[in-house]
Amino acid sequence: METKNTIKMKLNTIKSVGRSDFVNMGPIRLRQPLPTQQIEIVDPFILLHHYGPYKINEKNNPFDLGPHPHRGFEPVTFLVQGEQLHRDSLGNESIVKAGDVQWTTAGRGIIHAEGPTKELVKKGGVIEGIQLWLNLPAEKKMMQANYQHAKHEDFRVVTSDDGKVETRVIAGEFNETYGRITTQTAVNTLIIDAKVEGTQTIKYSNSQQGMLYLLKGKVKVNGNTGLELDKNQIIQFHQDGEGFSIEAEANSLLLFLSGEPFNEPVATYGPYVMNNQTEIMEAMRDYQMGKMGFLPAN
Repeated sequence: METKNTIKMKLNTIKSVGRSDFVNMGPIRLRQPLPTQQIEIVDPFILLHHYGPYKINEKNNPFDLGPHPHRGFEPVTFLVQGEQLHRDSLGNESIVKAGDVQWTTAGRGIIHAEGPTKELVKKGGVIEGIQLWLNLPAEKKMMQANYQHAKHEDFRVVTSDDGKVETRVIAGEFNETYGRITTQTAVNTLIIDAKVEGTQTIKYSNSQQGMLYLLKGKVKVNGNTGLELDKNQIIQFHQDGEGFSIEAEANSLLLFLSGEPFNEPVATYGPYVMNNQTEIMEAMRDYQMGKMGFLPAN
């Protein structure tokens, strides 16, 4: 664990502030901070879902996703509470626990399944997490699929001067501290755990688009604009400064994402993110022909 001095710098102005309203996806009701009417896309980030907290038991298990395909992007899961079992067509099988991150590079195609572990369902518990869809550039959409599972205790942590804010570096870099995840594009991914009255300044390149999402709590951003549950939970920044500052008004948990925009056309359909409709049709055909591999139901 490292302690770094607060950085004095020009702060990025806020481009938009959005809500994280609930949407229905089959039997699942979850928050969708991206896309929304306020914020459609933050290139290269396509989608952000905040699922749970759900009470899980043998009579209630809404978040059990059977085998399904992906192509053309990177689905990433940040597990906040509970345990999930991940299986995929590459032969990976792992139990993802609270604080862990699973980073899947779908590339040319992968089939995976995820849901609460049988043990969690049997004993009962709570599951909560974030799923991020991170786009891949055209030149990497058909790369070999890959899966990374990083455990909570293995991430490097930067502690604020006041000792009240711990920033876990998942991917990329913060204050010369680097993440464990190997990325295909220039992105920074941080989990920020701030105790009440804790302050921290987050610096990142203004060549990247940045956004900040509040999972719980209440914070001031850049000294004035607040994030608060059920009011406004996501901020997109202009690329006109060197970063932003936060001050926690309650114990808070946040996700910060920044990445180099691709400025490429985006075509999406179901579990596929490509550059045009022809590529979407090819993805559907390849899945039906078994070219993305196979994964039996558990």
